Amino acid sequence: MFSYRRQGGGAPGTARTARFLAQHNAWGFLATRAARGKIQGMPYGNCLLLSDGPINNSTGIPFFYVTPKDNTVTDLLKNPMASLTLPEADGNFCRKNVIDPEDPRCARLTLMGQMVTVPPEEVEFAKQAVFSRHPVVRKWPRSYEWFFMKMNIEHIWLQNW
Repeated sequence: MFSYRRQGGGAPGTARTARFLAQHNAWGFLATRAARGKIQGMPYGNCLLLSDGPINNSTGIPFFYVTPKDNTVTDLLKNPMASLTLPEADGNFCRKNVIDPEDPRCARLTLMGQMVTVPPEEVEFAKQAVFSRHPVVRKWPRSYEWFFMKMNIEHIWLQNW
């Protein structure tokens, strides 16, 4: 296991693994603090599609296409702090060695920070990032008022045994 502030850095293999997971995961588990009803203040999690850029321009910054109709977004608009876990479930190591994705030998990356609305000058990049990896989202109902968010990463935690 390895944990460091983003501006820090790990061993070369550690950084490479974290970058790999950020680039190659098409989805992640985003955890927030619930902002509604009887579960207000409780931990809440949801699987979301994500992209850190088009395949040929990976940035390490996760971008999301979200709707205010999603409970996760409701939570984020009240409290933008979140954690995003990216598993190695789709990686070659776990598959090749027939290891369950929950086995500690399958790496997990958790990014923690603030979720923010993508500013206008970055929307085109966010659109290319998400739509290039998830073309189906172009067909999602427009009435859901979709918009782009990204995570400003403050902490990185990597489990890489």
